[in-house]
Amino acid sequence: MPVEWHEMIDQENVCPASEASLKEKATLVGRVGLMMLSVGTGAWRVRASMNKISRALNIICNADIGLLTIEYTCFEGSESYTSAISLSNTGINTDKLTALEEFADGFSERANRYSVEQFHMILDKLNSMPANYKAINLAAAAALACCGFTFLLGGGAVEMIFAFFGAFAGQFVRKKLLERHITLLGNVTAGVAAACFTYVFLIKLAEHFLGVSAVHQAGYICSMLFIIPGFPLITGGIDLAKLDLRSGLERITYALIIIVTATVTGWLTAMICNFSPADFPALELDPVVTVLLRLVTSFCGVYGFSFLYNSKRKLAFTAGLIGMVANTIRLELIDFTPIPVAAAAFIGALSSGLLASALHKKVGYPRITLTVPSIVIMVPGMFMYKGIYYMGLNDISTGGLWLSKAFLIVLALPLGLIFARIFTDNNFRKSS
Repeated sequence: MPVEWHEMIDQENVCPASEASLKEKATLVGRVGLMMLSVGTGAWRVRASMNKISRALNIICNADIGLLTIEYTCFEGSESYTSAISLSNTGINTDKLTALEEFADGFSERANRYSVEQFHMILDKLNSMPANYKAINLAAAAALACCGFTFLLGGGAVEMIFAFFGAFAGQFVRKKLLERHITLLGNVTAGVAAACFTYVFLIKLAEHFLGVSAVHQAGYICSMLFIIPGFPLITGGIDLAKLDLRSGLERITYALIIIVTATVTGWLTAMICNFSPADFPALELDPVVTVLLRLVTSFCGVYGFSFLYNSKRKLAFTAGLIGMVANTIRLELIDFTPIPVAAAAFIGALSSGLLASALHKKVGYPRITLTVPSIVIMVPGMFMYKGIYYMGLNDISTGGLWLSKAFLIVLALPLGLIFARIFTDNNFRKSS
């Protein structure tokens, strides 16, 4: 149930927030924390924002943070105030995250001038920020991202075209269901099924009327990769590294629910349509041409995924540039060096984190809004799907092999960002 924040304070009290009662101060701390939690960021960043508000108000705050809930206690002298607040659902909104970061960073300068009521009015405006894009725009962004993803996985022009239309249909269906507050399993299942069936329908038409080879059926997996829960996977890993075990485990569990639901739906669709995962036909391209195409498609993939996180175009463009460089480094390392794919993923994520840190002060965006979209394209959705597919056929050894590869890559990605942050951020480097 929504919290009536204005009912918890004395709205006629015009004294500065720094002179308000402990309860009124605590409402600001809790509300900022809950709003930060609602935009998909991890517990470490939520706690950091709550600490900024608390220090500006001269109180102490301790918080236990999960995926949807915050239990916190504020102290002022001998007084204490404890509250438990929660969300009904979670999502990702990098635009609102940026606005909340700016609010928290500038709070100390206004704490002695603005009342608690005035701060809540500012938070009301931030909370009611409209989405930047409609369903049709997000569908086009998902289509662009999956089209680029298809080439990076080895697909050609035919697979890219059909993955584009499949992802468009899938994301459009999912967004419409989200607008109607359909539950997680329902919207993921419907979105993935729409994407896969659209790809299957189009490829069958092309086989029948245009003589397209059945070998291009392999690309149907790419049409569902817009569903990859990169944000909770990465933020969950970062939380675990900061010993926020509750939040980290809850986020990774949330991501696993989406992955299992999506892959099982894709597997059942493949069984119905008699499709099976296969390697893409080899592309005979010059190495220089391959690098250039990887740069372009990596940019398109990250740029498209950033739209799904409600990033503004400038932020999406910046993340796209970072992802373009980092992902191409990863793929070139895989092709021309003997290092394992997980090690290449670590280096790619590390590169992304270092580039984001270098640009952070110039562009002013929170690092996480640049780093996570730029490495989502490295999450091994294809490996996850193949693992579930073969496990479903009781081919445990093959399925286990693909899942093991996916696990190592997923483990390497947040580690790369974590070490980049350790190298460049003194606050993150220290335990307190």
